[in-house]
Order: sequence, then C-alpha cells, then structure tokens
Amino acid sequence: MKAKILALDTSTEFCSAAILVDGEVLSKGEVAPREHTTKILPMVDQLLVDAGLKLGDLDALAYGQGPGSFTGVRIGIGIAQGLAFGADLPMVGVSTLQAMAQGAYRTAQANNVVAAIDARMSEVYWGRFSRMESGVWHIEDEECVIPPSALVSQTVESDLVWTQVGTGWEAYAEELNQLELKRTDSGLLYPESQDIVVLAQHELANGNQVGAEEASPVYLRDKVAWKKLPGRE
Repeated sequence: MKAKILALDTSTEFCSAAILVDGEVLSKGEVAPREHTTKILPMVDQLLVDAGLKLGDLDALAYGQGPGSFTGVRIGIGIAQGLAFGADLPMVGVSTLQAMAQGAYRTAQANNVVAAIDARMSEVYWGRFSRMESGVWHIEDEECVIPPSALVSQTVESDLVWTQVGTGWEAYAEELNQLELKRTDSGLLYPESQDIVVLAQHELANGNQVGAEEASPVYLRDKVAWKKLPGRE
C-alpha cells in the first residue's frame, strides 16, 4: 500500500504544498515573501480537493524543517502541527537542503549536489549530497551555517562535478567562486514541497516519524547575536 502524504514548506521566499497519492505528486507553489500565512492553507485545501481526499485520509504530514528563514520555518511547522493535531497524523521533517538536492535530481538528474542558501549575516546554510541507488541522499558535508570565506579554506577539491542549488551562490558569488569544486548551475533557488514529499516517503517507510508535539525545526544557527538596547539582555 502506497502512503498518502501531504507536505508543506514556508522556509524561504517560496511557499509550497504537495500531495503524494498513488505514487503521483500534485503540487502548488509560488514566490510569495511575507505572504506565507495567507497562501499556504488555500494551497493545501485545493490540493486535497484535486486529490479527492480529506485530511484524515492521509498517512502522514511532512514539512520543511529548515534551515531557512527563522520566521518562515516557524510558520511552516506551526501550520503543519495544527493540521497534524487536527487529523491525528504523524509528522515527518525533511531538510530543506536535501529537498533542493532532490529538486536538482528531479529537474536535471543530478546525483551530486551542493546546496547554499543565503542565511544573511554574511553566512550560508551549506550541505553537499550524493544520491544513492535507493534514492536516499548521502550527506557528504554535514549541514552547517558558515561564512562563505571559511568554506573556501575548508572545502576539499573533488573530481566530481557538483550541481549547485540555492540563493547563496548569487548572494556570495565572489567568495563561493573561489571554491575548488567543478560546478554546474541548476537554476534551482528554493526548496519545494514536491521534493519534500518524495523524501518524506523514504523516511516514513523507515519509520522516521514523530508525533505532532515532537515536530521541531532545524535552524543550524543556535544563537543569533542581535544588537541589544542599553540595559536589556
């Protein structure tokens, strides 16, 4: 029996939702900065109508767990938790960096992908992934948040050609172009739910699910240093 999974993601400027049913993926998405809260639920409602399903017919609810915009990640998880609680569904968190790797495979059959999302504060969210025959992505570089200049000194040269994804390549082009990596550009800037739902299928099959109360974000940046007003902590 094939799992029926709903996925949603609001971790970046791109807002998206997707449903996997009978092995087919239905998806909706658009670039909508600061409009995620008004866009995502109508997308979900329309997909359920298109699939002929009710929320309670699903087997799981997947979400982009980050990294990405702090506010965007929180919005996505909060909405996903509300839906999962209401329908008593298990949840599956999927890395947004790995989702972009899956997107590069979907659009360009890329098997070696390097992801860099602009993390602001002169840093990128970074990860390198290689696709195995099973469809699972092997993590070559542990996901991290790092200044692009530090990557130049830490990244080991590889004979492989890496397909690049994410907004970081344009935002920090001068620094990242110094990397000793053979690269090709996929044109893919954002994670999408249609890729999250495919990865969630693998996770669910392996029992990697949690209750709605246990769903949590992955920010990578544990502490953000903001300017504080005098006398405030």
